[in-house]
Amino acid sequence: MEFGIFNAACVLPKYVEQHGESAEHDRIMDEVAFIVAADKAGFKYTWASEHHFLTEYSHLSASESFLAFVAAKTDNIHIGSGIFNITPPVNHPARIAERVATLDHLSEGRFEFGTGRGSSTTEQRGFGIEDPDLTREMVAETLPQIVRMWKDEDYSYEGKFFSMPSRNVLPKPYSKPHPAIWMAAGSPSTFDLASELGVGVLCFGFSTPDQLTPLVTRYKEKIRDCTNPVGGFVNNNVMITTQMICMEDGAKARQTFLEADSNYHLSLVFRYLDTFPRPPGIPEWPAIIPAMDAATLDAAIAAGVTAVGTPDEVGKAVESFVATGADQLAFGMLSTSMPIEACQEAVETFGKHVLKDFDKDPEHLTTKQRLAAGGK
Repeated sequence: MEFGIFNAACVLPKYVEQHGESAEHDRIMDEVAFIVAADKAGFKYTWASEHHFLTEYSHLSASESFLAFVAAKTDNIHIGSGIFNITPPVNHPARIAERVATLDHLSEGRFEFGTGRGSSTTEQRGFGIEDPDLTREMVAETLPQIVRMWKDEDYSYEGKFFSMPSRNVLPKPYSKPHPAIWMAAGSPSTFDLASELGVGVLCFGFSTPDQLTPLVTRYKEKIRDCTNPVGGFVNNNVMITTQMICMEDGAKARQTFLEADSNYHLSLVFRYLDTFPRPPGIPEWPAIIPAMDAATLDAAIAAGVTAVGTPDEVGKAVESFVATGADQLAFGMLSTSMPIEACQEAVETFGKHVLKDFDKDPEHLTTKQRLAAGGK
C-alpha cells in the first residue's frame, strides 16, 4: 500500500470565523504546508482537486498553478491532478495536453494525470453544460485525443465537442511516453470503464472498506484483460480517499476529529456535487448530516474502519483498506476545519510509526509500471 494526500482548499464557515478576511489565502497556503509535510514524511502522492464557483466548498480552481508551485517546494512526492476536468467547455483539450506536459517537465517526471468530467451542475452550467450526461461523451472523445497530441507533431481533429486545424501541441511530455493516467470513479460503471481504458482509479467515494472491496476486485480482474489501453501503458492502480488523524495521544486525535466539522464537509459534498448518488438517509440541504459522537467514533476505530487515534489504531484501519486490494490510500485532512498544526502533527506521526510498515518500496508504482512497459 502506497500513501498520498488530497488537497481541495475547503474554506468552511468555522475556518472563516477563525481566520476572517485571510481565510481563503490561509487555507490555500495550509494545503501547501500539508504537502511539504507529507513529502518529508514519505508520502508518495498528492492530489489537487479542480472545482469552480463552490463558495463553502473547494476554492482550488487553478490547480495547475498550485501544482507548479508545489513542485518547486518538494523533492520526492508525485504531484497529481485530482482531477483536471477534461470536458472541452471547461478546459480545451489542447490546453490540458500543454499543462500536463509542462507540469511533467517542471516536476521532472513527478506528475500524475488524473482526469474527470466534474460532478457538480453548479460548475457544469457555469461553463454552459446544461446536460450532465453529455460529460461522459465529452470525456470519451477528449482523452484519446489528448494522448494523440502528445505524440503527433502534425495533429488535427474534427469531432463532436471540439475541433482543431493542424497544429503541433507543445511541449511534449518529459516522461516517456507520458505521465500515468487516472480517472475519477465512484460507481461500478466507471470502475469498469477505467479498467477497459487501462487507467488508474481515483476513488472519491464515501464507503467503508468492505463496501469498496467488490469494486476493486472487479477492476483488478478486468484490467488484466486490457490489451489496448488509451495511453502508452496500463496503469493498474486504485487510490481510495479517506480521513486520517494519527497522534501519539489517542485522546487528542479523537478530540481533533470531533472538532473538525467532518459532518459539515460531507453535507457540502452532497449539496454541491449533486451528480453523486445520494445514499439513503442523507438529508437535503440546508439540513446537516448529524455529527459523530465520541461513542460512535470509538466504535468505528475499534472496527478498523476509521483511521483516527494512536499509530496502532490507525495501522489497524490501514489494514482494512489493504484488504480491499487497493494500491494507495490518500488522506483529505484539510477538507475539514482541522487546523494545519494538527494536520502536520498527524502526517509526521503517521510517517514515523505507520507508513513504513505498509510501504517498503522506495519507487512509485506508476513509475515501475511505466518502466516495465518500456518507458522512461
